[in-house]
Amino acid sequence: MPDSLLGHTPSNPPPLYRTTDHWFQRATAALLGEVPCRLGCTSCCIGPFPITLLDVQTLQQGLAGLPPTHRHQIEQRAIEQTAAMEAVFPQLTHTEQLDEWTDQDIDRLVTEFHHDPCPALDADGRCGVYSHRPLVCRSMGIPTDDRGLAHGACEIQTFIPIVRLPIAFREEEDRLAQEEAASLETLRQATGSRGEEVFLPYGFLAKRASDRSYGSR
Repeated sequence: MPDSLLGHTPSNPPPLYRTTDHWFQRATAALLGEVPCRLGCTSCCIGPFPITLLDVQTLQQGLAGLPPTHRHQIEQRAIEQTAAMEAVFPQLTHTEQLDEWTDQDIDRLVTEFHHDPCPALDADGRCGVYSHRPLVCRSMGIPTDDRGLAHGACEIQTFIPIVRLPIAFREEEDRLAQEEAASLETLRQATGSRGEEVFLPYGFLAKRASDRSYGSR
C-alpha cells in the first residue's frame, strides 16, 4: 500500500526494510489476493510485542521526520503505555531489554496489555511512521507454515489458505532473517548492548533505552 495512504516520513528506511517490503509485495501477489491487509485493518496494530534494537533505531529515524506535534502525540502515548507496563512489571524500570525475560513472562505482559494500540496508530487507522515501521510489521499478513500446514497470519485471516506460498519465498524469508540477525549483531557491538529486544512502546522512547540499557549492565 502506498506511503501516501498510510503515513509518510521524508527519509528512507534502511535497505533491509525496503527489501522486506519488496518480498512482502511479491509474496502477496503469489498468494493471489488471499492476504487481507488493507487500509483500516488494524488487527495486527493492537497489543504490544517485542521489537529489535534495529527496529528502535529505524523508528527513531521515522519519528525525526515527523512534524513536532505529531511526534509528540506518538511519544506521549508511548510514555503512558510504558508507565502502565512498569506499574505491573517493575523489572522494566531497571531495563527495557528482554534478554532475561522468559517466554512465559513476555506472554503475560502481552496478555495484560493486549488492548493497547501501537503508539503510532492514528485515529484514522493510518500508521504515523509507516515508512519506518518494524520488520515484523512489514511481513505480517503472509500465512505461516507449521509442520507442513498453512495457517492464517492473524485473527482476520483465520482461514487455511488455498494457495501455499512457494518454497522460494520461504527460503528468501529465511535469508532476510539471517540478514536481520547480522545487522542486529553489528548494532549491538557498536552500542555495547547486551540485549536485542524491547517491547514496542519503548521503541518510541529511544533516549531512555540508550541511557538505561545499552551497555549499562
